[in-house]
Amino acid sequence: MTAQLIDGKVIAEKVRLAVAEEAAQLKAAKDITPGLATVLIGDNPASATYVRSKQKACEELGMHSTGHHLPADASQEQVEALVRSLGADPAIHGILVQLPLPSHLNEEAVLNTVPIEKDVDGFHPVNIGRLAMKGRKPLFVPCTPAGCIVLLEEAGVTFKGANAVVVGRSNIVGMPAALLLVHRDATVTIVHSRTRDLPGVVRGADILIAAIGKARFITGEMIKPGAAVIDVGINSIPDPTKKSGQRLVGDVDFDSAKEVAGCITPVPGGVGPMTIAMLMRNTLEAAKHAAGYQRM
Repeated sequence: MTAQLIDGKVIAEKVRLAVAEEAAQLKAAKDITPGLATVLIGDNPASATYVRSKQKACEELGMHSTGHHLPADASQEQVEALVRSLGADPAIHGILVQLPLPSHLNEEAVLNTVPIEKDVDGFHPVNIGRLAMKGRKPLFVPCTPAGCIVLLEEAGVTFKGANAVVVGRSNIVGMPAALLLVHRDATVTIVHSRTRDLPGVVRGADILIAAIGKARFITGEMIKPGAAVIDVGINSIPDPTKKSGQRLVGDVDFDSAKEVAGCITPVPGGVGPMTIAMLMRNTLEAAKHAAGYQRM
């Protein structure tokens, strides 16, 4: 069999169009333009690229963004002061601190400085805590895991009662993705480098989210026939046929996996576009909250 392709570009565009429409309605009704502030510390090229793409998305959807760049040796006090000033700015509805931070900075302390109502990345400890609790609802959910869930929903995947496996336990993707699956009544297993018989555990998954950061780690032999596979990984591998000498692959060996899975995301063009689309949606929701609209 050949798996159904879950096209993240198409689904992300659907989300973006809805955000642009609601942003225009908010502007017309309340004269409020959703605003996103990005904070970049240091000169990591990948981080700089991510920040630019987020700023571009804001412009395309009728939102405004402001970029703030501090040197790699910026002090804890400088970073927290910047975040606090953005938190006090009524024109800014969302604050995104680009991770990872330089090693000398206390990441948790910086994220704690972001007001919870502007935590559009969903990384504030209170938001994560609410996500982890039954009967609680965070103001915002981390963008990449939220995008994974939307991709599964758009593919028509059934969550209730499904065996779901998340490969990777990062605070950014793995842990919140697992919690979101639990909230949808899936039975969830998190696997990692210390898991015994990892291939065997993965092979039992009806829903598989791969976020371990190892190129083509999950092979077709490790996938249950008909499983839904979401590949979060972005890894560069050598490819002499490319002008750059490299190409991007995921954590899943796509060529073998697509012959077994029921549906699967490609890399690139799967989860990546969804992450930014969900950030735009969170920023819109933050602006609506500031305008007095009740969250659903």
